[in-house]
Amino acid sequence: MTETLHGVGVSHGVAIGQVRHMGTAVLEPPAQQTPSAGAPREQARARQAVEAVAADLQARGNLAGGEAQAVLEAQSLMALDPELRADVERRIAVGSTAERAVYDAFASYRALLANAGDYLAGRVADLDDVRNRIVARLMGVPMPGVPDSDEPYVLFARDLAPADTALLDPTLVLGFVTEEGGPTSHSAILARALGVPAVVAMPGATQMAEGVVVAVDGSTGVVLVEPSEEQQAELRRIAAERRAALSASTGPGQTSDGHRVPLLANVGGPADVPAAVAAGAEGVGLFRTEFLFLEDSAKAPSEDAQVEAYQTVLEAFPGGRVVVRVLDAGADKPLDFMTAADEPNPALGVRGLRSLLNHPDLLQTQLRALARAAQGLPVYLEVMAPMVADRIDARAFADACRTAGLKAKFGAMVEIPSAALRARSILQEVEFLSLGTNDLAQYTFAADRQVGALARLQDPWQPALLDLIAFSTDAAKAGGQSCGVCGEAAADPILACVLTGLGVTSLSMGAASIPYVRATLAKYTLAQCRRAAAAARATDTADEARAAANQVLSGE
Repeated sequence: MTETLHGVGVSHGVAIGQVRHMGTAVLEPPAQQTPSAGAPREQARARQAVEAVAADLQARGNLAGGEAQAVLEAQSLMALDPELRADVERRIAVGSTAERAVYDAFASYRALLANAGDYLAGRVADLDDVRNRIVARLMGVPMPGVPDSDEPYVLFARDLAPADTALLDPTLVLGFVTEEGGPTSHSAILARALGVPAVVAMPGATQMAEGVVVAVDGSTGVVLVEPSEEQQAELRRIAAERRAALSASTGPGQTSDGHRVPLLANVGGPADVPAAVAAGAEGVGLFRTEFLFLEDSAKAPSEDAQVEAYQTVLEAFPGGRVVVRVLDAGADKPLDFMTAADEPNPALGVRGLRSLLNHPDLLQTQLRALARAAQGLPVYLEVMAPMVADRIDARAFADACRTAGLKAKFGAMVEIPSAALRARSILQEVEFLSLGTNDLAQYTFAADRQVGALARLQDPWQPALLDLIAFSTDAAKAGGQSCGVCGEAAADPILACVLTGLGVTSLSMGAASIPYVRATLAKYTLAQCRRAAAAARATDTADEARAAANQVLSGE
């Protein structure tokens, strides 16, 4: 008999296949003691293992490119953390083996992260993966990771480390299901970039029997266990209809009555550009510039190096709009040359624009590089600041743009509730707003985007979040200015219609989601989108909001 399970659908598509589980985590090494004379040898073993794992993560990032590269480079930096290395060597000096010292040092650091606030607690899974890889290398056992298989399968896991997700082979991994994670976790974002159907935050995923056949719908979050032939055929029919609708939908983003809503791409660097162009992106709504700075956490890239990287992206969208976010360092993206190592809660500390204003030379160098990169190109460059809290922040950024001689529009990201509530004030200083719904949800509900147990509060359908979006769009409309969405909320086709109804002027998302959003938006009028938005805001829960909007759009 078929069993129906529910998780959070985070990447569109249908996958039907046998269950394969992620390789088991490394076992805890024994607490052996090493004679003091052997300490130098053990310390050398530990250093070699750490450096090898860091290099492997870096290499995986280079192969994956784009968003995945930034995530894997951050993991590589975790492995090379000097405080962790010093702790490992101290433990070896008092008698631990290399593998036991690594295990215990990471456990200590893990506890610090877990207790340092929700945002940093979300990095625990990444830290565990780094530890497991180092210990596995020291113990001479296989690395934890995706299973070897000659046949396509559906991957099940407690969570997927970025190093595994980034290099999934879509010809073998039909889809994946995890017990942890949320709609804006690293794994979810990378799954959308790969175009792999995925469901996260599904209770009991790790208990699923190996080899059982499942059907995974990444759009609805439904997982059918041992589906009948009829159910499989129905799911394949639905998937075929979706693909046909996508193929038939081309051109610019717009509602059925011609209301234009430009569909833009989120990119992490030049490697993401081909997919965005192939998906028909009308430009870039979020160009994350961190990828260039994460290549070497010890020093910032030169102005010339930045110019070259930015030009590659700008040149790909002649006549289009490219919105660049200046460096968003801090929290889960620490940089040695500008991020304090002892912040008690970095998510609420000196990150984003706050960090840049403390390092004005870095900000000026980046703004000058952007100005030079755009010079002579037929592109509409817009530059925005992350983590803007109020008008004072917005004015400081606008002044910096003018000082750098930037001939482009400059704007502010709305990621903090105060910015949404005071959007009219902020728009006195800048020319546009861009809603970063991932962080806006995180800060609104005090719910870390990486923690699966908090998925309900990370849901972009939350009415309170829709209210904050409406505050922002109303402010922009009153001033005749634009207000786009560049968070993952834009990748949900029905929510994209609701956002349009709320007055959002552009939608930016991972390239793989653009065809889905284009096809869905083209089915409804602007009036229908507005009614769906009003119905969603009139509810009290995310589930109720989703159901209300669907009811309006389906004509029920």
